[in-house]
Amino acid sequence: MSMAKMKRTIISILLYITLLLGSFVSVLPLVVCVITAFKSPEEYASTNVMTLPKSWLYLENFKQAWTQANMGLAFRNSAVILVCVLAGSILTGSMLAYVLSRFKFRGNGLIRNMFLFASLLPGIAMQVSVYQIMYSLGWINFLPGYIIMMCGTDIISIYIFIQFFENISVSLDEAAIMDGCTYFGVFFRILFPLLKPAIVTVMILKGVGVYNEYYTANLYLQDKNRLVTVATSLFKFTGPLGNQYNYICAGVIITMIPALIVFILCQKQIYGGLAAGAVKG
Repeated sequence: MSMAKMKRTIISILLYITLLLGSFVSVLPLVVCVITAFKSPEEYASTNVMTLPKSWLYLENFKQAWTQANMGLAFRNSAVILVCVLAGSILTGSMLAYVLSRFKFRGNGLIRNMFLFASLLPGIAMQVSVYQIMYSLGWINFLPGYIIMMCGTDIISIYIFIQFFENISVSLDEAAIMDGCTYFGVFFRILFPLLKPAIVTVMILKGVGVYNEYYTANLYLQDKNRLVTVATSLFKFTGPLGNQYNYICAGVIITMIPALIVFILCQKQIYGGLAAGAVKG
C-alpha cells in the first residue's frame, strides 16, 4: 500500500470516528430522556440513567405530566401563539423586504445596515428596555401583547425574503403595473405566491424558535395557571427540593410528538423549502 493511499485511509477512518462520536453525543440525551420517561419514581431513584426500565408499558409518568402540567392548555396557547406569530412575521417581513428590494429611496442602504447591526446585538442585553416597554403598555400576562412582541422584526426572515425578491425579475412588476395593477396587487397577486420556498424556510426557522421559546414566555407570561405554554408547562416539576425528571422527560416526549408529526407529513415541503432557500440565498 502506497503512502498516499494509507494517508487517505487513515483520514477516512478518523472522519468516520468523528462522525460516530458526534452522532453518539447528539443522540445520547434523547436516549436518556426516553429511558427515564418510562421509569417509576422508585425505579428512577434507585437506578442510573442508562439502566433500562423494567416495563416499557409504564405510562403513569405521561398521565401525570399531561394532567399536572396542564399540557392541554399549554398546547392550545402555543398553537395560538405559533399561528399568529408566523402569520404576522411572514406578512410584515415579506412586505418590508418588498419595499427595500423594489423601491430605491434615500436611506434604503442605511435601513439594511441598521437591520444588520441589530442582528449583532444579543437579545438578552435588550431585555431590560423591552420589559419596561411591555410593562408600560400593560402587556405583562397579556397573551396578545406577547404575540405582538414575538412578531417583532425578524432580521433573518427579512434578509431571506430580500434575497428571493432580488432573484425575481422586475419585469413582472412593470408588466402588472402597465396592466393597471396597484403595488398591493403586484405584491399579493404576483410576487407573494412566488415566495413559497422562502415562506417555508421562514416558517421552519421562526416556528422552531417560537415553539421552543422558554425565556421570554416565562418572563412575560407569568400566570402559569392560565398562560402556560409548551415550553413553560414542565416548570411545575422543578422545585427547591429537587426536580422530578421522570415526569419532565415524559412531558418532553409529549411535546416532541406534534413536531414529529408535522415533520413526517411535510418533510417534502420542508426539504424543498430549505434547499431552495440555500440556492436562492
